[in-house]
Amino acid sequence: MESLGDILKTMPEMRRPKKRLPPPLTPAIEKLVAASIEIRTYPDAIERAFMARQLVQCTLPHSNPGNVPVWTRRNGNSLLTLQPGSRQGKVLGYPYGVLPRLLLFWLVTEAVQGKQRRIYLGKSLATFMRQLGLDPGRGGKRSDATRLKNQMDRLFRARIGFERVTSVSPNVMEEEWVDMPVGSETHFWWDVKNPSQDTIWESWVELGEKFFEAITAYPVPADMRALRALKNSALALDLYVWATYRVHQVNKKRAAQFIPWDGLMGQLGSEYSNVKDFKRKAKAALHKVRGVYPALKISQSNGGFLLHPGPTAVPPALA
Repeated sequence: MESLGDILKTMPEMRRPKKRLPPPLTPAIEKLVAASIEIRTYPDAIERAFMARQLVQCTLPHSNPGNVPVWTRRNGNSLLTLQPGSRQGKVLGYPYGVLPRLLLFWLVTEAVQGKQRRIYLGKSLATFMRQLGLDPGRGGKRSDATRLKNQMDRLFRARIGFERVTSVSPNVMEEEWVDMPVGSETHFWWDVKNPSQDTIWESWVELGEKFFEAITAYPVPADMRALRALKNSALALDLYVWATYRVHQVNKKRAAQFIPWDGLMGQLGSEYSNVKDFKRKAKAALHKVRGVYPALKISQSNGGFLLHPGPTAVPPALA
C-alpha cells in the first residue's frame, strides 16, 4: 500500500522546483537603503560635510598608481598633480581609494567650520574612526585601523599641485599654478594595534598654509549621511559630490548639460582600461548615488548623459 508521501511524489505540481528567493542584501546595500529612506524622510536633517572644489573637479586615484614619480588628472585646462611623500627616507606611496576621500571630507569640513589649520583628531584612533564611519573592532593586517593609518601617512605627507593654462590671445597664455604639501606638521599618539586605547594628549595634523587656503575657498557642501552610505566605492563618492557641484553650475544656465563618458572618465577615472569599462562602472555608481541624492535628474544620451537642473544635494540655505 502506497503511503501519502509516495502519492504526493507522483503529482507533477509537487515535483516543481521551489521558487528561488532573491539573494540576501549585503551590509553595504542595507546601509544604502537605510540612508536613502532617512534622506527622503528627513531631507532637512543634513549632516553637513564639505569637499574642496579643486578636488571635486579633479579627484585622487581610485587604485594604487604604483611606482611613478608624479600622478596627474586633467579636467579641461585644469591639471591636478600628486606626488608621494616619504618617512625615514622611504617613499610612502600615493593616497588612493575610499579612505583618503573620507579623510578629506572630514578635514575640509573641520577646516571650513573651525577656520584653523591645526585639526585635532582625538585621544583615540577608535573615536576618530567612528567619525569616518569605519569599524575599529576589525583586527588583522587588513583592519580598518591599519589601512586608515597607512592612508593618513600617505595623504598628510603628499604634495598636491593645481595648474591652469588659459589662452588670453593668439600669442599670450595665462599660466597659474600652486604646489603645496597637504600637512606641514603632525603629531600622533595612537596605538594602531589597540585603537580603543585613550592617550593623554590628542593627536593632530596641521595643514599646509596654501593647502588650507585652497580647500577652504568655495568648498562644495555634501551630506555626511550619504557619504557614509557610499563609503565602499571611491567612484560613487566622487560622483556624488561631482553631481551636486555640477547641478549648481547647470542651474545657473537653466538648461540641461551633456556629459560625455570620455570627458568624465578623464576627470574622475583616468586609470580605467577604456571608456566602455568606465561607463559600466560609472552607471552602477550613479545608481547608488541617486539612492542618496533622490533629487538628481539625469537622462540617457548617445555617448554620455544629460544632467538636468534641479535641487543640489545640500540646499544653499542649509549649506
